[in-house]
Amino acid sequence: MPDTYKKATEPGEIPALFVEAWMKRDADMLASLFAEDAEFVNVVGLWWHNQKDIRQAHDYGFKKIFNNSSLSLRETSVKYLSEDIAVVHARMRLKDQTPKDKIKTPSLRQNIFSFVTQKKDGYWLCVSAHNTDIVPGAETNIIDEGGELRPVNYRK
Repeated sequence: MPDTYKKATEPGEIPALFVEAWMKRDADMLASLFAEDAEFVNVVGLWWHNQKDIRQAHDYGFKKIFNNSSLSLRETSVKYLSEDIAVVHARMRLKDQTPKDKIKTPSLRQNIFSFVTQKKDGYWLCVSAHNTDIVPGAETNIIDEGGELRPVNYRK
């Protein structure tokens, strides 16, 4: 992992850096925000157990599911649990997800991320992240033209 990426000097910077990496479709940059042994649970409950898997999953997502998407940060809150541990919540908005099956124009999605962060060597890294509800057997959610939210699997 290149050591040239921006590092968070405050835990509340993690969501903005996450959005920046997303908009660049840079899975390495995104993964650099996470500790090597970090955990990540996505919107449908897929669970990654280390930085390498978090990187690989987002690289796939950027190519197949979110290749033309736009992610924006709407609100961030930080709750310090100690001098070197903080929980960061971030409200985000996602638009222009890749169409799937009969859904030609996926609607806007909103989510809340929970990032558990820890200060290590003067910088903050995410040690655990969770992005909304679990839907067994799916990779993500999509909103169809009728406004109905449903789980989808892009591998099928």
